Amino acid sequence: MGKDKIKRFKENLTFRCMIQPFFEEVFNKDYKLKGHWNSDFFGNDNPIVLELGCGRGEYTIGLAKRFPDKNFIGIDVKGARMWRGARTATDENIETVAFIRTRIEQIDSFFAQNEISEIWITFPDPQLKKNRIKKRLTGASFLNQYSKFLSEDGTVNLKTDSDHLHLYTKEVISKNGLEQLVANMDIYNAEDGAVPESVTALQTTYEEIYLAEKKPITYLQFKLKRDFEYVSPEFIKDEDL
Repeated sequence: MGKDKIKRFKENLTFRCMIQPFFEEVFNKDYKLKGHWNSDFFGNDNPIVLELGCGRGEYTIGLAKRFPDKNFIGIDVKGARMWRGARTATDENIETVAFIRTRIEQIDSFFAQNEISEIWITFPDPQLKKNRIKKRLTGASFLNQYSKFLSEDGTVNLKTDSDHLHLYTKEVISKNGLEQLVANMDIYNAEDGAVPESVTALQTTYEEIYLAEKKPITYLQFKLKRDFEYVSPEFIKDEDL
């Protein structure tokens, strides 16, 4: 392990905004802050927004600066990457931000019913191989988890450079009869008002790279259903989308 990683892992332990539970604290049990994020961590009643697979946390930080009347939690398993966001939140005294180092498969150990108002999934791995399809963050197994804690009016936002993941997720929305609010295949060439302004106002490092390569960026916003067993489409080839 490189010296920089070791240094970052040590520094992560000092950040109040960085939550790093032990495996036994969340495996088949509820984490101590579940249902108590507003009262015990943020100290306010503001809505809580999640970013899944937050990487360096730049989108989480950007959203927090743009919407000071909300709380934001970035989730990822890569502690050395998340260090950047935690460092920024600490240095700039942004008290409406937290980061959780955990696998997203364990996410429902952290949040109670109605505790989350919105979910952002920004540039996730599209998991294009057939044997990886269950790891797609907009697949049925994950939607089943999100629906346990997302509020009834809550939304899921997917921003990606992957046309395949975008179109696959539209198939998931259709197959499960979900309400699709926004769907756009090229947000930076969309008509005025076609996508929320905040979607184009914030860009991750990866997004800037994709735009420099002239890749279109896609966006989906949709709602989930309660007490519903989600199903995913069968493996879909690019030519079938």
